[in-house]
Amino acid sequence: MGATPAWPPRSTPRLYVEPPLAPGPRALAGPQAHYLIAVMRLRAGDPVRLFDDVTGEWLATAASVGKRDLVLDVTERLAEREPVPDLWLAAAPLKKGRVDWLAEKACELGVARLVPVVTRRTVVDKPNAERLRAHMIEAAEQCGRTAVPELAPMVKLPALLRDWPAERALFFADETGGVPAAAAMRAHAGPAAILIGPEGGFDDEERALIRALPQAVAITLGPRILRADTAAAAAVALWMAEVGDW
Repeated sequence: MGATPAWPPRSTPRLYVEPPLAPGPRALAGPQAHYLIAVMRLRAGDPVRLFDDVTGEWLATAASVGKRDLVLDVTERLAEREPVPDLWLAAAPLKKGRVDWLAEKACELGVARLVPVVTRRTVVDKPNAERLRAHMIEAAEQCGRTAVPELAPMVKLPALLRDWPAERALFFADETGGVPAAAAMRAHAGPAAILIGPEGGFDDEERALIRALPQAVAITLGPRILRADTAAAAAVALWMAEVGDW
């Protein structure tokens, strides 16, 4: 006798929804309905995975499918919302494409909060918050996360430092040198953030301002020059491996 097929199948569509989920009917319209109806060819009775960043992940089945909208029957909670390591990523906005990639990888790597930070050499005045949020949601849908990083309002570097939480370490990638990143992170377990500057780096006054913060730890990411988005991903990966949930 053959093994019982896994249910729901691995090919089941997976979507982030608002507001929080509960057993019962859930109507979908707009882009999400179009995706399920026109792209995934959903039919009545087909399964869908849903998550909401609050209650976890749920199994639903298509109760009725129209041309532009559908109703799902939410039946079973598959998983609680995941525990999220207490790591923020504070990064200077980059050009479109690279900042989208950074937001996507921040979600995939398990960051709890993404903070856009304006520095003197920042080349992007105002990133598109709605687009960044959409990239993080899409990343969560694809990589199986049940939590989506919080996207904080953009803040200028002096204001960020002025209001910095006393209990949170701030690892900042300093191109002039610092403690090897992995060693620094092992020595400062607990709530943390990683600060990555723009492609041109921090200027001398900004660097002095950061170093004056008691919670700040200057780190180096090795002998090679990294682009800002690469440095962010590398630093987050190191933290997750040393004191996170890897």
